[in-house]
Amino acid sequence: MGFRMGIVGLPNVGKSTLFNALTKTASAQAANFPFCTIEPNVGEVNVPDTRLDKLAAIANSANIIPARMTFVDIAGLVKGASQGEGLGNQFLANIRETDAIAHVVRCFEDDDVVHVADFVDPLADADTIDTELMLADMESVEKRLQNVLRKVRGGDKEAAQQERLLRAAMEALEQGRPARTVKVDEEDEKQWKMLQLLTTKPILYVCNVGEADAANGNTHSAAVAKMAAEQGNSHVIISAQIEEEISQLEDDEAEMFLTEMGLEEAGLDRLIRAGYELLALETYFTVGPKEARAWTIKNGTSAPQAAGVIHGDFERGFIRAETIAYRDFVELGGEAPAKEAGKMRSEGKTYIVQDGDVMHFLFNT
Repeated sequence: MGFRMGIVGLPNVGKSTLFNALTKTASAQAANFPFCTIEPNVGEVNVPDTRLDKLAAIANSANIIPARMTFVDIAGLVKGASQGEGLGNQFLANIRETDAIAHVVRCFEDDDVVHVADFVDPLADADTIDTELMLADMESVEKRLQNVLRKVRGGDKEAAQQERLLRAAMEALEQGRPARTVKVDEEDEKQWKMLQLLTTKPILYVCNVGEADAANGNTHSAAVAKMAAEQGNSHVIISAQIEEEISQLEDDEAEMFLTEMGLEEAGLDRLIRAGYELLALETYFTVGPKEARAWTIKNGTSAPQAAGVIHGDFERGFIRAETIAYRDFVELGGEAPAKEAGKMRSEGKTYIVQDGDVMHFLFNT
């Protein structure tokens, strides 16, 4: 299981530059005019995790297969997108296909890079996109209510559930609140997700700052951080220009460059880690002589469900999971010594997988 993060924002905030840096390609044309990106660019990147390299070294694994994350660079949005302005309809349709939104906001001053509003105000930019997403959701909810009400009159119980959830979403939206603020009961969660409302997606605000502010941010990024905290969302500070430069360097050169800039790690690492936290994701590992591999799961995933990420047959025929905590595997020097020390556990169907678990599944075919 990986996840798809849509990179969104107003035109000329640095979306495509960030995408190029993250995917280490120049596939997204970056230029100083609106709607440079028309079709969404899609790129997969490896999720950096030093634990996987350590496990592979201990097990002498022939191959290392990291988890993968998909970035989607979506066309710049403008005011009126919910009514089809600019590339609005296309933009909104692309967002529906993502798990989370990386909302790039411009937090740098540069007279050579035009801004659609002629001034830099990241909070106003964020409000523009939030408003358009809510307006699009309101239109979607209104249309669905019309269809659902016919079924409700016919006694359809599922339609009655949909109507209740749609009305709850509309109430929030009419109050200027995104649909993610609606409290949904456990029995309604599946139906709620099927509504595919744009404002239910979690948001990670990416504060795109200039080189001088890459380490500590500035007043613009501080304002965004405050807004994100109040919303219950997350934020990261990144200089897309620096990240693009780093992406063209060899590993040792990139490390030196980061040190010179006062940065402890690349923006990709911070962005992915923030994305994992935002979506409540974690990683478990399978390790052997053939390969060491990282697998992404949701927090709270049971052992059979985790096995199903590898193959559906593993989940259906699940017997047990032989499990070693990452720390025990590393400190004791591998599977055999961990087993001898009594650190390999046999876990059943109710076991909740922990981040970093090294697992081997036994199942019936």
